[in-house]
Parts: sequence; C-alpha cells; structure tokens
Amino acid sequence: MKPFEVIPAIDLRGGYAVRLLQGDYTRETRYHDDPVALAQHWAQRGAPRLHVVDLDGARAGYPVQLELIRRVIGGVAIPVQVGGGVRSEEAVRALLDAGADRVILGTLAVEQPEVAGALFEKYGERIVCALDVKSGRAVTAGWESLSETHYLQVAQEMAQRGAQRIIFTQIERDGTLQGVDFEPLIELLKTVSVPVIASGGVRDASDLTILRALAQSTSLEGVIVGKALYEGTLGDDCWQ
Repeated sequence: MKPFEVIPAIDLRGGYAVRLLQGDYTRETRYHDDPVALAQHWAQRGAPRLHVVDLDGARAGYPVQLELIRRVIGGVAIPVQVGGGVRSEEAVRALLDAGADRVILGTLAVEQPEVAGALFEKYGERIVCALDVKSGRAVTAGWESLSETHYLQVAQEMAQRGAQRIIFTQIERDGTLQGVDFEPLIELLKTVSVPVIASGGVRDASDLTILRALAQSTSLEGVIVGKALYEGTLGDDCWQ
C-alpha cells in the first residue's frame, strides 16, 4: 500500500501553540504553552513529520518566531516543514538554516509567481507551495486577503513553474471539525500530478479512511491534522 502521512500541525502565535477557527485571528484557542514539548509529544506518538506555521510571521510578512522554530526542530528527530511569512529567499534560507526539512511558500506563489518559480528551481523538494483556498479562490497574507485567482489556475501555474509539492488547505473547513470537503480536493488531484498534502476539516478516522483510499489512485500523499488531534477526535492509531 502506498505510504500516507498524517502530519500534526503546530501553529505558533506569541510563543504559544494555538489553533485558529477558519484562519480568524480573533478566534484563537491556546492549546499548549510549550511548543517544543508539544512537538516532542507528537513525535513520540508516532508522527512521521510536523507542520509548523508561524502565524505572527504570516501577518508580518517575514518569519517572526525563528528562534522558537529552531528549538522545535532541534527538539525532535523527525522532519519538520515550516511556513508563515516566507516571502523572500532570505526567509527561505533562514528557515533552512534553522533546520527545516521543507519551507512553505504561500503568498509569494500567488503574488510573485516568477520569484516563487525561481525558488522552486533552486531549492527543489525543499520548497512546498501552499495553496490556501476560500470560496474557490486563493487566499494570501496570513489568510486575510482574498485574491481574484481561482485555486486550480494557481495550482496549474505553480506546477508549471516547478513546484514539486502542494499543500492544499480549505480555509472554510479549517479548525471546524466538520469533515473534509472532498470535491475541491479531487478536482485539484485531477488538475495536477505533483504530490498533494490535504489540510482543513479532518474530523475523525472516517476522514482518514477516505483520504487513504484516495491516495492509492492519485498523487495525494498525506494530510495535515490540527484540531482533531488536540480535541481527541482521532485515536492514537491515526498514524498507522
């Protein structure tokens, strides 16, 4: 069976591990005051990698919590992918130097596709394209700016420019525990052939069962899970 990764999300804000509801900074739940210990907890449970987002950086436009990110990465033996405010090669280099296995581009890919393409070409699999979507359109600037561009158009262009992996987040489902909306994900998988990681809305093991089955016939390779882990709606065997 094709491998499928269930990846815990650790969102950083003000030094804490938090979750936002649908990306809304005014609807925050603080889950842990020690993100390093939290990362170690998920690693010990069997997580294959971690997904870390600097929410302060996403708003500021540059990495804000670089030292904390460095400590999170240094505290675990599994690979860590990092995003949030990565809008320059300088930011990419800073996160790679901090030990990130992969660095995630979101806003830059939508607003400066030529720059993103050059980074894809230079860094290869170390760079991931984040496709954050609301109402069918790409969202930028920490999920606070809705573009006019349809998400499939962005996906096609990024794949053509050399993106070797896409993280697809459905913002309306993120943090809601409503379950995954599979139709937009399937449309994306029909549009591009590069590996895709799904994100947003996972509720329980039934979502994972469908995603794993979908992965066997598509380029889907994993899912990022946040609130379902923190609220305990996924069992300890979700990594298997």
